[in-house]
Amino acid sequence: MEFKTLRNIENSFKQIRLFTFVFALLCLVVVGLVIFKSYQFAEEQRQKIYVLDNGKSLMVALSQDMSINRPVEAREHVRRFHELFFTIAPDKNAIESNVKRAFNLADQSAFNYYKDLSEKGYYNRMISGNIQQRIEIDSVVADFNSYPYAVQTFARQFIIRSSNLTIRSLITNCSLVNSVRSDSNPQGFTIEKFNVVENKDVETVDR
Repeated sequence: MEFKTLRNIENSFKQIRLFTFVFALLCLVVVGLVIFKSYQFAEEQRQKIYVLDNGKSLMVALSQDMSINRPVEAREHVRRFHELFFTIAPDKNAIESNVKRAFNLADQSAFNYYKDLSEKGYYNRMISGNIQQRIEIDSVVADFNSYPYAVQTFARQFIIRSSNLTIRSLITNCSLVNSVRSDSNPQGFTIEKFNVVENKDVETVDR
């Protein structure tokens, strides 16, 4: 009888230890789940930006990962540089203003190309001939799989004279590196190794 009682007590202890172990394991699972959900909730809340509307009410705005928009910003940066650099009016101050703004988006290679054109009298001929030049970007192709990003731009130049309109094919290459954002460089990129691969007449139309 005593042996049976001891066996029952031993079995009871085993059951208590098993229940305790299961209960502790269950508590750990619950605590882990609570921590995970709390962290997930905190991350979701961090994606929300609250904007005060005229001091009256709060409006919720959602933030996005900055890296998602970088390819779009890169193409816009290159597009803007070309528009500033290759848009020419027959006015010295206008040319210098546009080129100066373009230099904020690029390195010394863009200045070297500008200097080469100046020394060849390109801008003086545009001014003296009352010639206007504008550019249309067809496409900006960039490789974002390697850094610095290799970019190739395909565009058309329209050289407008009083007697005719000349359309030129323009293809440029450059490398794009991350830079500091500023008022003069809102996308935060710098164009390096700027090079004109092709710039030739395609069509001339009498006006």
